Amino acid sequence: MKVAYCTKYGSPEVIQVKQFEIPTPKENEILVKVFAASVTTADSMMRSGTPFYGRLFLGLTKPKNPIMGTGFAGEIVAIGNKVSLFEIGDEVFGETTLNFSANAEYLVINENGILDVKPKNISFKEAALVCDGLLTSYNFLTNIGKIKPGDEILINGASGSLGTAAVQLAKHFGAKVTGVCSTSNFALVKSLGADAVIDYKMDDFTKAANKYDFIYDTIGKSSFTKCKKSLKKNGVYMSPVLSMDLLFDSIRTPIMKKKIAKFSATGLLKENELKEMLETITELLVSDIIQMVIDKEFVIKEIQKAHQYIDTGRKRGNIVLVMNE
Repeated sequence: MKVAYCTKYGSPEVIQVKQFEIPTPKENEILVKVFAASVTTADSMMRSGTPFYGRLFLGLTKPKNPIMGTGFAGEIVAIGNKVSLFEIGDEVFGETTLNFSANAEYLVINENGILDVKPKNISFKEAALVCDGLLTSYNFLTNIGKIKPGDEILINGASGSLGTAAVQLAKHFGAKVTGVCSTSNFALVKSLGADAVIDYKMDDFTKAANKYDFIYDTIGKSSFTKCKKSLKKNGVYMSPVLSMDLLFDSIRTPIMKKKIAKFSATGLLKENELKEMLETITELLVSDIIQMVIDKEFVIKEIQKAHQYIDTGRKRGNIVLVMNE
């Protein structure tokens, strides 16, 4: 089987496509023939080993798990002798978190892992992307922000994978949504439900008079300090992109009990928490409440090109890696 293999940190050129033996599932594992996988901004950061403190989880000098990727979708082709939740032939999608290994033609995963049956109304390509932007943004809006009807939220990076998911989720939860993106992505963000859009190249939202209950910085390009004046009383700045400033602010601001900064690493949550959220998200997908936005598709031999494109910073929505060329 082909795999996207990375044995050192660096530019996209450090990724190689190699041939490996198809793994054999253990007694509580399933073997999935992967039809599609995600390639994300987080994957790019992991590949480059930045920020440096992320290497505490990934490996100090090189990746501990060299087969890349976390989000996947495919068909179960073999099961261990103690598997009871799934059967051969089931179409599934899920997330491998820090075990990685999803950018491969086959993978093994525990039947109790972050895994669900693929809804019939979405494709394998769409399903492979669910556990990146959609799962992360669901965690931030429901668990971190606890957003409710009538809240006003600004989403920075509204045209990316986390942003396109957050716009749709926030509208579903009854919030008033302002998206920040480039003018070229206005139509996309509005089509997903945004009430207003701001071109970050033309207007600095942190210097405008508008105030929000939540500022969700999906790309980590701003900060709590810059956004503080744009938050209402008891407003929350939240981001999945950790910096030393955000780490300090997330410790300091709750003590003051006014405007608060929050961070969460969704992929590091307990599996049972992630599975519970994924089950709810699956229901939203089945009901056609959320749509997955795909920017570009690459085949596995083009994995370097996929990372090069992500590194340009021009990604709209999601990037999907297709295994069957």
